[in-house]
Amino acid sequence: MKKRNWTPYWLILPTVIYLLLFFAYPMVRGLVLSVWDDEANLRLQSEASLTAESSGMLPQGAQIRLLGRQGNLLPDDVVEESNLLTEQWFLVTGVDADGNDVEGYVSETRLRIREEADDGTPIMGTIRRKLGSNAEPLTDLHAEASSVSEVIAKIEPRTEMFVQDIAILEVWFEIEGEHDETGETIRGWAPSRFIQVFGDEETGRIDRANEGEFTTAFFEKMINDRFFWPSVRTTILLMIMIIPCQFVLATIMALVIQARLKFNSVFLYIFSIPLGVSDLAVGILFFSIFTQSGLLNSTLQGLGLIDQAQPYLTADTRYWIIIAIWLAEIWRATSIVMVIVVSGLQAISDEVLEAAELFGASFWQRLWHVILPLLKPSLQVALILRTILALQVFAVVIALSGGDIVTVLANETYRQYFEFRNTNVASAYAVSILALSMVSAVFYLRAVRTQQELQ
Repeated sequence: MKKRNWTPYWLILPTVIYLLLFFAYPMVRGLVLSVWDDEANLRLQSEASLTAESSGMLPQGAQIRLLGRQGNLLPDDVVEESNLLTEQWFLVTGVDADGNDVEGYVSETRLRIREEADDGTPIMGTIRRKLGSNAEPLTDLHAEASSVSEVIAKIEPRTEMFVQDIAILEVWFEIEGEHDETGETIRGWAPSRFIQVFGDEETGRIDRANEGEFTTAFFEKMINDRFFWPSVRTTILLMIMIIPCQFVLATIMALVIQARLKFNSVFLYIFSIPLGVSDLAVGILFFSIFTQSGLLNSTLQGLGLIDQAQPYLTADTRYWIIIAIWLAEIWRATSIVMVIVVSGLQAISDEVLEAAELFGASFWQRLWHVILPLLKPSLQVALILRTILALQVFAVVIALSGGDIVTVLANETYRQYFEFRNTNVASAYAVSILALSMVSAVFYLRAVRTQQELQ
C-alpha cells in the first residue's frame, strides 16, 4: 500500500487557516450584520422569570401598557443600563407583632436606615409607618426577596430590625401591546432594561430587544441615506476617469522599461517612487498643491497668468476636487499597474516579437496584434486589482475634501461605523462595495479573455 504524502497538506494548512480567520470569517460576519437585526423583537415571558415559557414577542419600538411590576434578583452579567430599574431588599432579624424572633426580607421602601458601618453598609433600621387611614399598619416580612413570596411575619411600625444582608432586584414589568404586523395583542413579563417607561408610569415602549430576525431594513436605510447616491456617482465617476488613464500610462511606462534604453533602471526607480508613499500622504501632498496658498496658485501667479490666488478645494469648485482626486490617484496607483504590465511583458518571448517584426509589422501593429493579446492575463489581474482599489479610495478623498463636499462609498462606510455607530448600515455599505467588486471582476474575466479561454 502506497503511503500518503502529507507534506503538501501541512504546508497549505497555515494558508487555509489564514483565509478562514482573516477573509472568510470577516466576510460572513459583514454579510450577517447587513441582513440580521440582533434587536428586532423582545421575547415576553409568561412569568417574571427568564426560565418561564414565552408568551410571544413584540417588535422594538412597539407601544405598550404597564399592567404590573415585580422584582427579581439581578443577574451578575447585567451591567448598568439606561432603563435598568432596581430595588433593594434587606434580610433582617427582629421581633414580630406577636413578640416572636423572626428573620426575613423587607423592601427598602419599608425600612428606614438608622445606623451604618464605616463603609456605608446598613446595620440597623426601623419599620416605616404606613400613611393613610385605611392602610394596613403592619409591614409584611417575606421568606424571599420578592413581594410575591410567602409572608412569614407582620412587623409593627417603628420596630427595630437588624440588617443581615442586602439583595438587589431588577424590576420586571407585566406589559401588553399589539404586534405591528399581525395586530395581535400580546401580554407577558419583561425586564425593565428593555422598557422605556413614560412619565405617566402607565405606558411605555420597547426600547431594546433580545431576539434577532432577517431584515432588509439596513439596506433600505443605506439607499435612503442622503449621501448614498452622491457617493455611488462619485465612486463610479472616479473609476471611469482613473482606470483607463492609468492603463494607458502604465503600458507606456512598461514599454519604456522593456525597451532596454540607456539608464533603463533609473526609469524603473523613478516610476516606482509612488509605491512607497501612503494614500494619506499623497492626499496631503496634493492638498498642498491645490490649496489657495499652494504650489499651483504660486506658480500661476509667478508666471503672471492669474492676478490673485484662486480657491480650488471648496464647495463651489467641486469639479476641481474631483480633478485633484483623479490626479492624486493617477500619480499614486499607476505604478502598481505598471509593475503587473512589466511582469507580463517579460513573459512574452523575444522570438515572437522578432518574428512579427521580420514579417514587416510596424510598432503599432506589434503592440495591437501581438503584445496586447499576450498581455490579457496580466491585464485581467491589473484591471481587477485596480478596480477594487478604486472602489476603496478613501484617504485621498478625506485629505482633499474632508469627506463632506465630495464623498465615496468607502467614506460613507467609515461615517456610518465611526460617527453614527451604526454597524449594520456600515456593513450594508461594505457589502455594496463587495458586490461592485465581484461584478466588475466577473466582467473583466469575461471581457478580457485569452484565445485559450475563448475556445
